[in-house]
Amino acid sequence: MANRFIEKLQNFGHLGPDDVAALAAATAAPRMVGARRDLIREGDQPGPVFVILDGWACRYKILPSGTRQVLAFLMPGDSCDLHAGLLAEMDHSIQTVTPALVATIDRIQMDRIMDRHPAVARAMYVGQLIDEGTMRAWITSMGRRASIERVAHLMCELYLRARNIGLINEDRLRLPLSQLLLADALGMTAVHLNRVLKELRLSGAMNLQRGSLEITDPVKLIQIAGFDENYLHRRLRRAA
Repeated sequence: MANRFIEKLQNFGHLGPDDVAALAAATAAPRMVGARRDLIREGDQPGPVFVILDGWACRYKILPSGTRQVLAFLMPGDSCDLHAGLLAEMDHSIQTVTPALVATIDRIQMDRIMDRHPAVARAMYVGQLIDEGTMRAWITSMGRRASIERVAHLMCELYLRARNIGLINEDRLRLPLSQLLLADALGMTAVHLNRVLKELRLSGAMNLQRGSLEITDPVKLIQIAGFDENYLHRRLRRAA
């Protein structure tokens, strides 16, 4: 089975055989985690670096009212909490969305890899910068985009990210995200999201049904979203 974590980091710069071997050894004993299981919770002491080798996960916060805000979606190859060990406690939670194959890299081991393998350290830093750019795009959506623009923008992002790692099958993305989970990411109610998805379907731009996303008119969807992929830095990947 391909190691999507290593493949992702190779997109951010050249990794030599020793670099790849170190990463392969660090992720050689992953565990299968069931769906909707917390890997770590807000308030916990930060632990290892989590690497999603297969499946989907999300970052989230629970408000005092009990409502949830999803902060990011994690796909195969994504890692999280590179520098969280510098903090006294976690300020958000991480939960699997689907059954997921998760590798945990001990903090000391991760520090050792980055000290001894500068190319790995650089690739990890680049990945973190792209994650921060994605968060800025989400903040912009929440603050300034209308509901239909917000939904269209997230669909463009998820589709493009999935295509980059080979998850698109016959121009369709199996999107294992419930409408409730998507609503929590978009700051909307599930009822409102359902109305917006229907509007996008009737426009001919996209169709999301039974966990399958089909973008039927990419140009129209991009125009609705005002989508600019620069924050995903795919040009950097092509250069690498």
